[in-house]
Amino acid sequence: MDLQLMEKQLKAVSDANRLKLLASLKNGEVCVCDLVDILQVSQPAVSQQLRKLKEANIILERKKGTWKHYRLNDSQTPYIQAIIDELAPIPLKNCLCSINEGEA
Repeated sequence: MDLQLMEKQLKAVSDANRLKLLASLKNGEVCVCDLVDILQVSQPAVSQQLRKLKEANIILERKKGTWKHYRLNDSQTPYIQAIIDELAPIPLKNCLCSINEGEA
């Protein structure tokens, strides 16, 4: 077992905002602009929280135009998967990024 990875992952999920982000991602891939509405913080603050989850290999990032989209990593460690399974999905209101994508 990789103790450093375990430590990084457990630290990543030990924050209420990051748990909300994970709950939001249970419905599938989400644009970062949609997550700003969930946490009620600035886009850079959301990106910082997402970066910690990405560095812990819990979520994956895909760039589309000017926006970044995030989704849960399909292969989770059992203890992280158990945490994700306990989270109730948070419904999202879709932002305008998908509408504006053609202009980017």
